[in-house]
Amino acid sequence: MLPLHSFTEFIRQQELFEAGERILLAVSGGKDSVLMTRFFRAAGFQFGIAHCNFGLRGTESVRDEEFVRALASELEVPFYVTHFKTKSFASSKRISTQMAARELRYAWFDQIRQEENYAKIALAQHQDDAIETVLLNLVRGTGIAGLHGIQAKRDFLIRPLLYLNREMVDSLIRSNEIAFVEDSSNSSTVYARNKIRLEVIPRLKEINPGLEYTFMQNIERFAETEILVQQAISSAAAGLIREENGVLKLSIAAVGSLHPARLLLGGALKTYNFSETVVSDLLNSLSGQSGKSFYSDTHRITIDRDDLLLLPLDQNVIQPVSVHPDDSLISLPGQKIGIRQSEDIRFERNQQIAYIDAAKLIYPLVIRQWEEGDRFMPLGMRQFKKISDFFIDQKVPLPLKSQIPVLLNGNGEVIWIAGMRQDNRYKVTSSTKKVVIFEQKIK
Repeated sequence: MLPLHSFTEFIRQQELFEAGERILLAVSGGKDSVLMTRFFRAAGFQFGIAHCNFGLRGTESVRDEEFVRALASELEVPFYVTHFKTKSFASSKRISTQMAARELRYAWFDQIRQEENYAKIALAQHQDDAIETVLLNLVRGTGIAGLHGIQAKRDFLIRPLLYLNREMVDSLIRSNEIAFVEDSSNSSTVYARNKIRLEVIPRLKEINPGLEYTFMQNIERFAETEILVQQAISSAAAGLIREENGVLKLSIAAVGSLHPARLLLGGALKTYNFSETVVSDLLNSLSGQSGKSFYSDTHRITIDRDDLLLLPLDQNVIQPVSVHPDDSLISLPGQKIGIRQSEDIRFERNQQIAYIDAAKLIYPLVIRQWEEGDRFMPLGMRQFKKISDFFIDQKVPLPLKSQIPVLLNGNGEVIWIAGMRQDNRYKVTSSTKKVVIFEQKIK
């Protein structure tokens, strides 16, 4: 008989799922996942079984799939299976086979969860898996999150066997004569996790026979500590990152006063995917020259006088757009340009609006970002000025220059720098019969 009380009590205490919810079980066919499946059936929970065939172990992979299929058939529960080209995926992503398998299975599990209306995905990891994860994270380098390893509940993932250790699992398998299949790769020390499981943990148990209990206590403490750290990081980020005109900014003085700086700034920038190395380089460059940039996969931070500017990499790169006489709205990254015509020659002083003499326009017009060598005659002046010099005079931050639309006439002359200044040659005069009004609208 399976000890159901401890199983259901752990689920209740950890609030893993509600009674009546359908749970998707990730079942490989090994002893851990099969034991979890038997627990779910004995407890009367509603569940389905999902199995991944990674195609890495030849006939053994086929055997595992057939075993799990037969198990689902015996229990009369829904069965889902998929086949992955794991090595090809790993090669294309330039990641390890193990990492590729992890990415593939979690993405597929979540797809099934959503499509088939399951509340949670149950994984059969136990205390020894948690210990292995912590040790592996320590060896590879980790923040405090890596010290609590895997948790009983995180988002849609639950681990209902996390109250058991490996010895307990083996004992339950033997005493209940539960059939399972053995993955031969588990005995190989080629993989780092297996090396820790087979060589490191046994040595540690010689020092502390109650290693599982000690680690689970430490993991719980680390998880609580992480909560405090995240609260401190959230508080620091709230006062550190501000938005001005759609741009996120961090005061260099405020960043310099952070302590501990790398932890707090790194935490505040984690959402934007900046690595610890980049954060360290940034902190060492706060007194450097304006214009220097630091990159993550999705964002960049640029030093600009007294601030750090935080911008998405793909934001507001303006590609050339043609403007025709019947156009009324041009969409650009982060903004729109409205266009209308009027015979009412009145105008207002608003840098977001340009009032242009319609008779001077040569279609098609072009909207693009500024280019080196561009020049115009600022409204109210009779001399030309390079747009690059104009930007400097206006103290436009370097990363924002490419986000400012420049409207050109069909003859190549600059008509308007959107949101800043129009060209004096195209202004409305007493002889103007019709005006074309261009208005910048920030999304």
